Amino acid sequence: MIEVEHLSKLYGEFAAVTDLSFTVRPGELLGLVGPNGAGKTTTLRCLAGIIPATHGAVRLAGHDLARDPVAAKQELAFFSDEPRLFDYLTVRQHLEFTARLYQVAEAPARIPGLLAELELSDKADQLPAELSRGMKQKVQIACGLLHSPKAILFDEPLTGLDPLAIRRMKDTIRRLGREGAAIVISSHLLHLLEELCSHVLIVKRGVKAAYGTVADIHAQFAQEGDASLEDVFIRIATAETPPVVPPAPPAAGP
Repeated sequence: MIEVEHLSKLYGEFAAVTDLSFTVRPGELLGLVGPNGAGKTTTLRCLAGIIPATHGAVRLAGHDLARDPVAAKQELAFFSDEPRLFDYLTVRQHLEFTARLYQVAEAPARIPGLLAELELSDKADQLPAELSRGMKQKVQIACGLLHSPKAILFDEPLTGLDPLAIRRMKDTIRRLGREGAAIVISSHLLHLLEELCSHVLIVKRGVKAAYGTVADIHAQFAQEGDASLEDVFIRIATAETPPVVPPAPPAAGP
């Protein structure tokens, strides 16, 4: 589970994110949407512990990120929009190094399956300089999934992937949701979010503008003739004043 309560991030007097609260339960996929500069990447970096929140709390799989960062990050995978790999480690060595960091005892059994799922088996002994941008993205994802994280953050997960890889990446994201991971996907590809996500959070100027299930967002903000999440997003993004924020979805039953 990912729990965010009253998250704010200030840079001097500038508020990049203001009083943001939401919950992603096991098996839910939340689409994080907003115009450029709306605070999406800042939010993800606060959730990942890369930058500290100014106010508020983040809990990952029950662990408070500020009070117990190691335990929280052991349950987390964060996939940035730009993969960063070690120049002199092969694909396989990246996975083996990650396994040692996270103390994944079953890594020898898991690594071949991840390489096959992400179509990296024939690239296992290559260095990053020999890989395309899309292949580097796959290596990053393979490393991040090795320790079976319960909280997963994707920042533009399909950048650089070819159509077949996009299809398979969507299948992987769906599988992770079925297996109980709480997932946040930030993307400008609204058709992707509408296809994959159970919930949507739209932010505007660092403030929550809409939050709920995809059906809830349509019901509350769509107008006659609107057919997609893109229509709703454009209406909210171009409005002179932020719309009334819908209530958060009710807590799931036991």
